[in-house]
Amino acid sequence: MKNQRDKLRQYQKRMAVVTARETAIAKEWLARGDTQRAKLALRRKKYQEGLISKTDAQLAQLEQLTADVEFALVQKDVLFGLQQGTAVLKEIHREMGGLEHVEKLLGESAEARAYQEEVSELLANRMSNQDEDEVEDELEALERAVAGVVALPDAPVKQPEFTPAQKAQMARDRAQRRARERAAEQEQRGEPMLA
Repeated sequence: MKNQRDKLRQYQKRMAVVTARETAIAKEWLARGDTQRAKLALRRKKYQEGLISKTDAQLAQLEQLTADVEFALVQKDVLFGLQQGTAVLKEIHREMGGLEHVEKLLGESAEARAYQEEVSELLANRMSNQDEDEVEDELEALERAVAGVVALPDAPVKQPEFTPAQKAQMARDRAQRRARERAAEQEQRGEPMLA
């Protein structure tokens, strides 16, 4: 179609040259006094101009057709892209197992979290204060080991003797610290605080 358009444009240029030549011929014949031949040259010029206007109309139709074809090709490419995208989305959804599978996984995840929280709570409630103190001491030792602090044995020192009132106060302090830690854990999990 583009070749046809180019040929039509070349034809128009040739016709423009021919019409200019016919005008020149008509002037020559008029200068010689032959009006009949001058009129004939003007009629040929008029005919050539009619061909040029018809060529213009054909050229406009051809350009419109070319634009329509190019637009149709763009639409085809867009449609192909949409088809490819839809196919990829369907494949992804198929691999995910559908909405039911996602809901099932979310449910299983929630159940697993609830189970873990129950186990943690049971273990926290069943441990004695002495066990809890040992766990805290072990945690501190692990933290020092991770931080790269080497624990050297303590020099022999005579342990201070605590009065029963001091021991009771230290036990109360440890219990309050544990209560604050549990409250912080419950707050992190979003559980309501129990009075």
